[in-house]
Amino acid sequence: MNRLILTTSLCLFSAAAATQDKPVNTDGDAAYPGAWNQWRGPARSGRLENAKWPTRLTDAGLQKQWRVPMGPSYSGPVVSANLVFTTATEGKKTEVVTAVDRHSGKIVWQVEWDGAMTVPFFAARNGSWIRSTPAYDGESLFVAGMLDVLVSLDAKTGKENWRVDFAKRFNAKQEAFGFVCSPLVDDKSVLVQTGAGVVKLDKATGETQWLSLKGDGDIMSSGAFSSPVRATIAGRDQFLVQSRTALCGMAPDTGDVLWSTKVKAFRGMNILTPVPFGDAVFTSAYGGRGHLYGVTANEGELGVTKKWTNRVQAYMSTPVVIDGHAYVYLRSKRLCCVHMESGELKWTSPSIRDEYWSMVACGNRILALSEGGELYLVAANTQEYELIDVVEVAESETWAHLAVDGDQLLIRELDGLTAFRWRDVGVR
Repeated sequence: MNRLILTTSLCLFSAAAATQDKPVNTDGDAAYPGAWNQWRGPARSGRLENAKWPTRLTDAGLQKQWRVPMGPSYSGPVVSANLVFTTATEGKKTEVVTAVDRHSGKIVWQVEWDGAMTVPFFAARNGSWIRSTPAYDGESLFVAGMLDVLVSLDAKTGKENWRVDFAKRFNAKQEAFGFVCSPLVDDKSVLVQTGAGVVKLDKATGETQWLSLKGDGDIMSSGAFSSPVRATIAGRDQFLVQSRTALCGMAPDTGDVLWSTKVKAFRGMNILTPVPFGDAVFTSAYGGRGHLYGVTANEGELGVTKKWTNRVQAYMSTPVVIDGHAYVYLRSKRLCCVHMESGELKWTSPSIRDEYWSMVACGNRILALSEGGELYLVAANTQEYELIDVVEVAESETWAHLAVDGDQLLIRELDGLTAFRWRDVGVR
């Protein structure tokens, strides 16, 4: 049973808070174009359009707005016009969802439920905290708990709309690493990959619309480290889904597998969100290589071929693509630039020390948050690694994905949520 903790005095924004530093849309808790409302942003691409960033970090400065202490989490923050949502695991037994006023940092509501777990020993060094990033559709917040539970909450109040326990519904084994996939929502549905398989639900009711790629209970076939994305490839609308062992395209209406190819990885650690590029898909595996798979249509049937393979070996950081080049953070703790058409490695940076970067691109600039709490500003330069600036923004580890919305940056540390704002905006 979930427990709702609500303080009415915090739910009513003061007149000052309602008018100060307001986002472009002010209609209560509604979504607005460009909101960072899900894993890797509005288009799930790690890219922002029509935004303005400073030319440097140190010159423009980052003004800290507020900080809220919280329990540990890997969930990236997501936002509405007025609220920011995040999760935590408290006391190694309770999962907590928190909504915070974006302008004041006051907690508006919190919901909690029992649901923690311990991950396998070889993954335990990074903790057993909640991992999935919620998704927000303008009305509801969809939160994945570690024990293969998906909960829909009213975003204004935190009241539970519905919950699905996938292990019970499908008589399936829970995922050994917990529910890692971040939910993907569209107009009527929510898609997740759990221990039961890939499941599409009616987002209003939680009823199952279809189940595909059903897991057989084996650790390598049940669940995923990756999250799905939707794209039109070879003229077909499809979900791109990466399991522990394979990459495939799935029909949104039926869940039918349109094409599939094996992707080799150490211990099935295919972690990246698939990256669509024209009529192809890029991925890179831990313990494996980088691949671009081309998808073709022939008399209504889709086929897949490997266009190229290179030695680019990513870990957890999904790349951003700018002007036909992918900027990939590597297992070797370096950034590299790959020409997407040919697979040519244009350059590799010197060692950077960090295991993980979450990256957001805007124009020809990349913001990258390291797990060490440093924020990098990098030029999208295809000729060489060009570091523009770097500043420290957190004292504890920052494994959660950076969120950027307008001139506000939201950073989820292991022990808190912090909001920054640009003090001076330069050219794109």
